[in-house]
Amino acid sequence: MGKLQIDMLGASFAVQAHEDDAYLKKLLNYYTEITNTIKQAGHLKDPVQISIMAGITLVDELYKEKQRNASYSRALNNSNDAEAERLTIQMIQTIDKALQ
Repeated sequence: MGKLQIDMLGASFAVQAHEDDAYLKKLLNYYTEITNTIKQAGHLKDPVQISIMAGITLVDELYKEKQRNASYSRALNNSNDAEAERLTIQMIQTIDKALQ
């Protein structure tokens, strides 16, 4: 169980999670990177707005990654289906030759 102290966007609190400390720190660093990018863009100053935009940015990233994974999975299934069909046809042809 990992612990992490968070001090950002005017808030300070500690969290515990089932992940190790190093992993939690990586997550916080990534989130901090996103919030810093949003702050540097200069369009938002309010911490709540920045955190909401960071959340939307992360959800967008996650959604796109899930879409990519679904596409890869479909392509892999189609590829496996085509290979299974090819092998089945080859076996049928071999059996037909043996029976003739």
